[in-house]
Amino acid sequence: MDISFNVEDAVRKRYSVRNYSQKEIETEKRDKIEAFIRTLENPFGNPINFHYLDGSDMKDVEKLGTYGVIKGARQYIGTTIRLEDMALEALGYEFELMILYLAHLGIGTCWLGGTFDRKGFAEAMEVAEGDLFPVITPYGYAAEKKHIKEMAMRKVIKADHRKPWKDMFFKGNFSTPLTQEEAGDLSFALEMVRLGPSASNKQPWRIVILDGNVHFYEDREPGYSDRFPYDIQRVDMGIAAAHFDLSVKEKGLKGKFDTKSDPGIDLPENVEYVFTWIRD
Repeated sequence: MDISFNVEDAVRKRYSVRNYSQKEIETEKRDKIEAFIRTLENPFGNPINFHYLDGSDMKDVEKLGTYGVIKGARQYIGTTIRLEDMALEALGYEFELMILYLAHLGIGTCWLGGTFDRKGFAEAMEVAEGDLFPVITPYGYAAEKKHIKEMAMRKVIKADHRKPWKDMFFKGNFSTPLTQEEAGDLSFALEMVRLGPSASNKQPWRIVILDGNVHFYEDREPGYSDRFPYDIQRVDMGIAAAHFDLSVKEKGLKGKFDTKSDPGIDLPENVEYVFTWIRD
């Protein structure tokens, strides 16, 4: 997997586009996107399947419901998995790599986990029975103006707001916040995690650095995932892994992810261990 774009540039370019222009994506770019997706892999080893929907020739593409959230989109990409250990994190990792690549190309996207007609899109994308179909994204060029519902949604979820370092990153335990200065050569990677997207902008990732290793935890919001047959915030943890992994690789830091390195520290309520990045 060859990541040839600047991580920070793509992270800062990416935002949730909900209103799309009718400008067609150039054939060359669409070919690049599909070629990039074919190279994707994840550190957890779970297979992720990508599905495409081109509504350019579909008269009823607008009838595929996004509950008024998305306007003007003609193309969509979705993913399916088998619901097994670390599959949701693996999906979040690969899907976010794709999202950042599209941002690098100047193409807009919007993570959709709950606000789309899952059955209708599954039929249109020919999703196999028994596969879990957690997320899709429209993709295309952003319209010049946001529509009213888009602006309202961004305001409600505080789309441009991110939690401060002291609420996300810690050293040794959950009682001692980690400063950017103390993070040293990991500071950039942690800042890129902080800027990542998440479902309803909940930002559930918490990170503890202990003995040089970086332990990732999910701060699960009670009841938030109850309308899904899975914990959608696990997808967010995969997004955090993607931002961290891209960033440390760009900085030349070597390490690997492991899911069996729980340091056994005391955890706040609703917080649980997910995985660790172990420095080589």
